[in-house]
Amino acid sequence: MQKQFNQLPHHLITSGKFAIEREMLRVTSEGTLAVTKHPKALGHKATHPYITTDFSESQIELVTPTFPTIEAAHHFLETLYDITALNIGDERLWPQSMPCALPEGGTIPLADFGVSGLEASRYREHLLQKYGAKKQLISGIHFNFSFSDEMLSALYEGSPEQYRHFKDHLYLKLVRQYLRMRWLIVYLLGATPAVHASYEERCVSQMQALHVDTFSNKQALSYRNSDCGYTNVEPLYPNYATLSSYIDDVRWFIAKGEIANPNELYSPIRLKTSKGGNDLNQLEAHGIDYIEIRNIDLNPFEKTGIARSDLRFLHLFLLYLTFTEETSHVDWQAEAYNNQQRVAKEGMSPASILTRDGYAIPLHTYATELLDAIDSFNTHYDLGFEDVFPAVREKIDHVDRTYASRLKTIMIETGYHAWSLAQAEHFYEDAYANRFRIHGYADLELSTQILMKSAIKRGYRVDVIDRSAQFIRIRNGKHEEYVKQATKTSKDNYVSVLMMENKTVTKFVLAEHGIRVPEGVELQEESDLSQAWHSFSKQPIVLKPKSTNFGVGIHIFKDGATYEEALSAFQYAKTFDDVVLLETFLPGKEYRFLVIGDDVAGILHRVPANVTGDGTSSIRQLVATKNEDPLRGKGYKTPLEKIEIDEVVISFLRAQGKTPDSIPALDERVFLRENSNISTGGDSIDYTDQISDIYKRIAVDAAKSVGATICGVDMMIPSLDDAQIEYGIIELNFNPAIHIHAFPYEGKERPIGEMLLDLLFKY
Repeated sequence: MQKQFNQLPHHLITSGKFAIEREMLRVTSEGTLAVTKHPKALGHKATHPYITTDFSESQIELVTPTFPTIEAAHHFLETLYDITALNIGDERLWPQSMPCALPEGGTIPLADFGVSGLEASRYREHLLQKYGAKKQLISGIHFNFSFSDEMLSALYEGSPEQYRHFKDHLYLKLVRQYLRMRWLIVYLLGATPAVHASYEERCVSQMQALHVDTFSNKQALSYRNSDCGYTNVEPLYPNYATLSSYIDDVRWFIAKGEIANPNELYSPIRLKTSKGGNDLNQLEAHGIDYIEIRNIDLNPFEKTGIARSDLRFLHLFLLYLTFTEETSHVDWQAEAYNNQQRVAKEGMSPASILTRDGYAIPLHTYATELLDAIDSFNTHYDLGFEDVFPAVREKIDHVDRTYASRLKTIMIETGYHAWSLAQAEHFYEDAYANRFRIHGYADLELSTQILMKSAIKRGYRVDVIDRSAQFIRIRNGKHEEYVKQATKTSKDNYVSVLMMENKTVTKFVLAEHGIRVPEGVELQEESDLSQAWHSFSKQPIVLKPKSTNFGVGIHIFKDGATYEEALSAFQYAKTFDDVVLLETFLPGKEYRFLVIGDDVAGILHRVPANVTGDGTSSIRQLVATKNEDPLRGKGYKTPLEKIEIDEVVISFLRAQGKTPDSIPALDERVFLRENSNISTGGDSIDYTDQISDIYKRIAVDAAKSVGATICGVDMMIPSLDDAQIEYGIIELNFNPAIHIHAFPYEGKERPIGEMLLDLLFKY
């Protein structure tokens, strides 16, 4: 096998499948354990594939799907964190592996899976009685890894019926090697140097106070990986020589009553099958498909609980362990366990001594030699992990740079509780700042990201079929929907789209249905404008392309226009379409009604791009300052668009006697465009609750008149006074942006993604 491995290209060696699980506690605003039920907003914990509970009802578990890259899995985990943090009310997510302040003799609610989950409930009762609730509330990161099928096939030589045994052998070697060297991961990623004063008395009584609420022996790196953590009563050493010997030993542990089922074997690494996880019968029938690393503490300095760079090093570490020779030391399992315990409880001591194949060796020496070997492995095979080594070497050479040491210093100064709660709040604020995006998909339009995020929140499967075209597939069970740009769905037919795209047809159909629209004519040549001018020359007018969206190419003349101004506007609109519409301008404010099915999901008043003077800055400078708002961007990837100073803006300012270099007076509001589209830098103001249901019914009727299910209705309303109903519809939009309603510049944020899913899946 080594010969074949030497011949593999580096991209094949590093290929694999990756998934991450993250456990964490929900806490109150005071930092005590939240004893509320699993939040309804996060769906049913028994069926949701991504967000569930663990031992306690208070313990959230996030589970990513399998991805071909670590980056994709990590991005998904961050998205799950954001969704969870924003849907638990005033509660927060505890950032530490070791529990928050726990009630003495109080209730720690076990996870409740109802009648269908009686077996799971009984198992949790068993754990409660055997280990105690406090120890069961310890949380961590689980990293799932498998080699790619392509790499395994390239390595394998033999008959097809022996392939499974080859694969099992490779994974078993990795497991044995990881168990031997797991102490290094405890050292590098250990982040539980102390416990809260309310933790188990047996452990706390052996420690010293770092702070009034914080206890430690002052040398510990990871209490979670010590005998005070999530371990069996006594260490258990199954035989990892073959899969059958492993399975036989675990069954023997169960038969003797040492553990209740395979899940209770708290090994730092587990053998898993894709057809039944940790189930021994399935493992026996189908073989090993992946391994699960389980000895990673939550990194409280990271919102996701683990840094991407640490996952990359872990990936390289697993490759190194798999493709280097094993030692023949007989008592390797006991040695590995003792090394883990020493690092976990004494790893900060400069005098820490481990054993290697029965011989004593200083921790620093062992770690340095091991890292040098991993570095050489990476260089020899050109694997591309050079970037991870500086930070790892720094931790090995300077224990005070480890996560645990940094955390201990903080806890001495501020205590366990105060800093952890502040960190939880900090991560919540970051989740809120990212509420409108899905991590890893910044190249997609924001409306698409919003729909994807809403689907993930519900536990639906989302596949990006064509990123550049914003084409996705959403699946819930056997029901699947294909969606383009968030609002192009199976619910609208092609003719409806064509009707809305053609403004002349739209006006014709609306008028036939008794819905008010502006009067107007089509223009193809300058002579058409000349002939029609006598009917429009003395009234407010609009010139716009016949078949464009997003307010492109529109000129509005509220006070009328000269023929020369109209001709210039016609020529500009002609650059976007062969046909230009000349219409009467309808008075009032323009409102965008978003119609989804039989309801209006949101209403916005869109204020044209503008700036407010400070008495010293030019319009150009004010625009630059306004564009620094993180909510503003380009290409519909943020809730608002940046303002651009183009010829339209310059012309509009000129009509006001201004230029981009003019300095507005203090608090003077200067409008930069006539049209109010968000796509040209306008501000979105939510009016959904302020506008009468009468206008909402008109908007729904307008959409239905062209057979549209999802539609943007642009309506001019002179006054919101219900005493006199006046309006005019100027456009229907077949692909309305949803992000402007979901995250307006001012007003209530609307769950438009949820409403679209309700329509698509009849939720």
